[in-house]
Amino acid sequence: MELLAEVLIKNGLLFAFLIVGAVMWASYYASHHLTSGRFHGSAVAIIAGLVLAYVGGVFTGGSKGMADIPLFAGLGVMGGAMLRDFAIVSTAYGVDLSEIRRSGLVGVLSLILGIFLSFIVGAIIALMFGYTDAVSMTTLGAGAATYIVGPVTGTALGASSEVVALSVAAGLVKSVLVMIGTPFIAPLIGLNNPKAAMAYGGLMGTTSGVAGGLAATDKRLVPYGAMTATFYTGLGCLLGPSVIYFMIRALMGG
Repeated sequence: MELLAEVLIKNGLLFAFLIVGAVMWASYYASHHLTSGRFHGSAVAIIAGLVLAYVGGVFTGGSKGMADIPLFAGLGVMGGAMLRDFAIVSTAYGVDLSEIRRSGLVGVLSLILGIFLSFIVGAIIALMFGYTDAVSMTTLGAGAATYIVGPVTGTALGASSEVVALSVAAGLVKSVLVMIGTPFIAPLIGLNNPKAAMAYGGLMGTTSGVAGGLAATDKRLVPYGAMTATFYTGLGCLLGPSVIYFMIRALMGG
């Protein structure tokens, strides 16, 4: 066992792929057999990942979840920004550029509306819970946009670790809700073509939630929704700590 553990530790990233693959298989199996596909496998996998991260944090007393255990240290690399961004960019390569040009003004407006609406709703909720300073309100508003924009904005503005953690939690809740809800609302809003998927991705913004929800709706729509959702994330990271922060600061009086 010691020899096996030593081999797995030295090949931590490969072992991480094996673990994630096993969790994904179990999640999709549970989704199919326990919920008949109504609760998407990606949502099950996210919840399982959060539970495992919590258990790892309690077990080690650390801050990186399962990655604080030497045997599972490869999960920290696999879950890092490099592979995450690679996955997002690679998804976008499935897009037909002619369809993107057809989205025109609708795609642009969906991005602008989606970003500002998320920030406004998040900032209002932050204010309701007693966060009155512009930094905290902007950071929590960014978390309502996505769980990536939240910590990026919070770090840039110097928000406290507690506020940054809350912004990540808000983004994760949004991601899961979008993932679960998309198949149910798709017939009601005509989410059945690339143009609609791009508008939806721009409005919702959470790449993982949009991709998972569209995968459960129609896999052919995933690249289109993921494309505008990725642009949403980038714009949110740019506008959050700059334009939107100064707007909230002006409204809150400094």
